Amino acid sequence: MLSNNDILKKLRVALQLRDEDILEILNLVDFKITKGALNDLFRKDDHPNYVEAGDQILRNFLNGLVIYKRGKPGEGKPAEPSKK
Repeated sequence: MLSNNDILKKLRVALQLRDEDILEILNLVDFKITKGALNDLFRKDDHPNYVEAGDQILRNFLNGLVIYKRGKPGEGKPAEPSKK
């Protein structure tokens, strides 16, 4: 069974998201997290600083991802962020 951390990792790779993109996605739903705390979610589960992602983080990420890809309801699709 996949953990929430595994799901976040797989989406990050599949969608080619950087840390800044994930922070932006979470900000779209007013969910604040630091870059350091975000990195703790992506560590290996045997690392001392590993943090298990809760349902709230995954739910907010998925809700933010919908806005990130489709735009807010009634606003249309936002411009794609530039990839550096």
